Amino acid sequence: MTSLALLPALMGFALVTLFTPGPNNFMLMASGANFGLRRSVPHMAGVALGFAGMAGLVGLGLARVFELWPALTTVLRIASIGFLLWLAWKIATAAPKSADAPETEGRPLTFLQAAAFQWVNPKAWAMSVTATSAYVGDAGLWGVAMVVAVFAAMGTVSAGLWTVLGTSLRRLLSRPRRLRIFNVTMAALLVATLWPILAAL
Repeated sequence: MTSLALLPALMGFALVTLFTPGPNNFMLMASGANFGLRRSVPHMAGVALGFAGMAGLVGLGLARVFELWPALTTVLRIASIGFLLWLAWKIATAAPKSADAPETEGRPLTFLQAAAFQWVNPKAWAMSVTATSAYVGDAGLWGVAMVVAVFAAMGTVSAGLWTVLGTSLRRLLSRPRRLRIFNVTMAALLVATLWPILAAL
């Protein structure tokens, strides 16, 4: 099948995988609640464009490296565990500034940090490998470009929606205790996403 014929299926796959809960979306929601929409824009862009770029490289043959050196998969899993635990700790211990401002001390993830996270995000790897193997077809570079474009566009919308969802909670979380409970809950959900990695070790 041509790449255009596969486009509706690819968009459906992107819709389901990008908009459902996962490490990126939990962190974006927490960022929106703690730092607001404007300060979270670099984080949003890093997630959307970082993942799209990763999917493009996987489509160009990067996944083959892991087939040749299976030990790299174990290294990636260990790095994923360490980085996700660090992020969960950072979210859980974010300290509210005051009772009058639903904002925390510290800074949201930068564009480069959010983009780099995609490389240790197990959901991102599963999505990129599945998308490029199932929807590139015989189109070669055109198919890879289509995957990148779809994930960049829909990823931007998804990142924005999850961040806005977090931002909409800022008034509810205006009290430090509520914000602390929210942050600990988001951290716990982020840690819960480690289960597939731990089960595979």
